[in-house]
Amino acid sequence: MHQLDDPASPTDVGDDRLRQLYAYPEGLERPWMRVNFVSSLDGAVAVEGRSGALGTPSDKKVFGLLRELADVILVGAGTVRTENYGGARTSETLRARREADGLDAVPPIAVVTTSCYFPSDLRLFTDTAVPPIVFTSASAPVANRRRAEDAGADVRVIADDTIDGAALLAAVTKAGWTRVLCEGGPQLFGSMIEADIVDDLCLTFAPVLAAGAAGRIASTPTPVVTPMRRTHLVADDDGTLLTRWIRDDREGASRGR
Repeated sequence: MHQLDDPASPTDVGDDRLRQLYAYPEGLERPWMRVNFVSSLDGAVAVEGRSGALGTPSDKKVFGLLRELADVILVGAGTVRTENYGGARTSETLRARREADGLDAVPPIAVVTTSCYFPSDLRLFTDTAVPPIVFTSASAPVANRRRAEDAGADVRVIADDTIDGAALLAAVTKAGWTRVLCEGGPQLFGSMIEADIVDDLCLTFAPVLAAGAAGRIASTPTPVVTPMRRTHLVADDDGTLLTRWIRDDREGASRGR
């Protein structure tokens, strides 16, 4: 992989440099809300409903690195059901690296859901090293909440009805997490943009055209414009482009230089 911030002088990117490029700001005193997505060149967020079809080796490498750096992994319930999410994968080396950085050995998956509905055989409950957390609303049927708890989830009611970005940020703050990674889906990302709580977007462009009826990475009823600035652009030999963008008014984040 090569860093292309200066196209006239590309720089080789090894594992250590990649960690530097995606490092969270130091000394965080509030949650830093990072979002990670992959998109086709023509803007599709998925192929036949699944984002995994867009993944490339370098995207998967960054996907794993971002999880390694995070306190918690946020994801919307629709994405969990569609992708059949399991818990974060780990190894002895990864555990040791996280613990050396002051993080828990394994980052939990925290699912955002108004209804608290999950199929009983979901890998979220059956294939995980740590119990998942479920952020839900008081309007969720009690039976749904009990089923999730019985399956092993830590269910937390964080809103009366619809869970918006402000409620999510409050819940993350209460939990004491500062390095937050959101993996979608588009509605959850859109609600975070609406609430003005997105600090950081890590966006991979897969070297394919997908066409079809797939949506975009963020979805809201009306447009919401948030200025961002690029911190790095990395190209893999297969054509994958790995980019990172942070809020234009955020200070203290690595500029990838």
